[in-house]
Amino acid sequence: MALSVSYQAPDESIFGRLASELVAELPDRLSTRVLENAKLLSEHPAIVDGDVRWSYAELGEEIHAACGWLSTMGIRPGDRIMTVSENCRALVVLLLAASELNVWVAIVNSRLSAQEVDLIQGNCLPRRVFYTCDASPEAGQHAQRHAVDRYQHPTLGGLGISPLYDSEPEPVSESGGEQVAAMIYTSGTTGTPKGVMLTHRGILYIASISGGMRHLSEGQRVYGVLPMSHVFGLSSVCMGSLYNGACLYTVPRFDAAQLLATLKQERITVLQGVPAMYARALEYLKREQQPLEAPELIYISAGGSPLDSDTKVRVEAAFGLTLHNGYGLTEASPTISQTRIDDRHGNSTVGRVLPLLEYRLEPLSDSGTSEQPGEEVGELWVRGPNIMKGYFRQPEATRATLTEDGWLNTGDIAKLDHDDQLYIVGRSKELIIRSGFNIYPPDVEAVINEHPAVTLTAVVGRQIAGNEEVVAFVQCEPGIEVDMAELKAFIAERLAPYKRPTQIVLMDSLPSTASGKILKGRLRDLAQQENGK
Repeated sequence: MALSVSYQAPDESIFGRLASELVAELPDRLSTRVLENAKLLSEHPAIVDGDVRWSYAELGEEIHAACGWLSTMGIRPGDRIMTVSENCRALVVLLLAASELNVWVAIVNSRLSAQEVDLIQGNCLPRRVFYTCDASPEAGQHAQRHAVDRYQHPTLGGLGISPLYDSEPEPVSESGGEQVAAMIYTSGTTGTPKGVMLTHRGILYIASISGGMRHLSEGQRVYGVLPMSHVFGLSSVCMGSLYNGACLYTVPRFDAAQLLATLKQERITVLQGVPAMYARALEYLKREQQPLEAPELIYISAGGSPLDSDTKVRVEAAFGLTLHNGYGLTEASPTISQTRIDDRHGNSTVGRVLPLLEYRLEPLSDSGTSEQPGEEVGELWVRGPNIMKGYFRQPEATRATLTEDGWLNTGDIAKLDHDDQLYIVGRSKELIIRSGFNIYPPDVEAVINEHPAVTLTAVVGRQIAGNEEVVAFVQCEPGIEVDMAELKAFIAERLAPYKRPTQIVLMDSLPSTASGKILKGRLRDLAQQENGK
């Protein structure tokens, strides 16, 4: 097998500055630049959260006030707090106040099921849990389920706050490359969920470099609907906006009518989303026979799941703008590559690797051959400041993904063309990405297998326009009649809505090899055929 060659993406000019200069001036904490902006850009708009509007000076005051408030509640340097929330001003302030206090924030989407939230809490062992009840009915339900105290914060809104738990703080490092800022959980229906430890420097590298490539700056108005519990929403949208002095609109969840109204009324300039979001916006316009009115929109991008050419063409035609694309994963804070602002690609490239990151393609064990002369194909490995520290208290899982010298195995199969454009060919892990959320088939399979009538389950992803669906193939106990409505209700109680199968296909027996290994490739083909029925 040929040895892989590693490369370093070259330095480049970003908004008039070299990437190397931007990296050299990264502060050691997420909050540092935002608090500097509170003085330098004091009257500029920073946050719009529903009817609440804060300038940078007001955001700075809220961060300082929250530092004192958290300290009085027994939160110490090195502690972990957990937020069960959707996007809102309270989540932004908790994140940045925690940064000032050297406290980690485990950001958990309140739309996860009770079982998922509890498993994450059991791994994270936070000092306290904060529920953003005003911004999220589901957060309120989790707060009620845990019987926590309700608190009406004078400026952050209605919260649920857990009692003070006995929790061992982690060591604190002055270095932003060592100190963890946030944990994003990548799994958690069964077994032990994995908390991805993201450093201040890793998140800030993305905020500065990726944000700069989008020309984020003061005066820009950014529609922040991508969840901060997903690293794309945290690093690229939230911190990318506030680090660069833009105004962030915190939006708890996607609604096509609300998005389209805000584009017009608030004169949004930057919109980042997942492909499915754009597809639903276009469907809404067609259904309502409305024109698209986005008078000041200058930049749109898609990420979080594969962008198909049909969606790209339709979105670009409707918006009159290039739909930019990128690629990353939670363990890389998240961005590894993205198209540059002046790029006009007609294909599915995810752009060039971000400047100064190292990368290599490991030859595939079965073939490792290029599709075209001059193209390299292999499993993508990356190294750089954005790579996670590891999985929280899971050294074996960390070693399986991250080498001691900092190389991350993405698990994705990629190719590079002669212009160093990166293309994602497939996933060596069977991850399903639905509306920007990661779904791990074993998690879904384990839940369905708990049903007494079910013998075996195989879950695969099915490509649809701009998104992926979950399809479950289920083998039942012989002779048992399965009530499909009851099975769906059983699954709904145990899985977050985005993890639930779009289709359940009952089979007498799942296709398998002689050794019993399920042939998922065959099932993926079947799933696509079922889609046409």
